[in-house]
Amino acid sequence: MGENTNPFDGQVMRDAHYQRADMTGSNFDGVNLTEAKFYAVLARATVTDTDLGNAVFDDVNLAGAKFNNINLSGIAVTDANLSNATFDGVSLANAAITNAELTGMRINGILVTDLLAAYERA
Repeated sequence: MGENTNPFDGQVMRDAHYQRADMTGSNFDGVNLTEAKFYAVLARATVTDTDLGNAVFDDVNLAGAKFNNINLSGIAVTDANLSNATFDGVSLANAAITNAELTGMRINGILVTDLLAAYERA
C-alpha cells in the first residue's frame, strides 16, 4: 500500500474486533463499523460520516480524536481516555456517563462542571 492510502475509506467492517491495535492518527471516513469492538489506541484518529452503532470501546485511548457526523447509538465506552477529543454533529440521546473526569469538558461551549454546579444549586 502507498504511503497515502487510506484502508478505512468507505469500507464495511461490521462486527470487526481490534485488539491491541495501534491505530494512532487513522482516518475513518464513511466506514460501517456497526458492532465493532475496539481495545486499541486511536489517539488523534479522525472519524467522519461513520456508523459506530452498538460499537464497544473498552480500555481505549481516544485522546485528541475527532468525531464528526457519526452514529453513536448504543455504543459502550469503558476505561477510555477521551482527553481533548472533539465530537461534532453527533447524537448523545439517552447516553449515560458515570465515573468520569469532567475537568475542562464543554457541551455547546459551556463547562460541564458549571452546568453540574448550577443543577446542584437549583
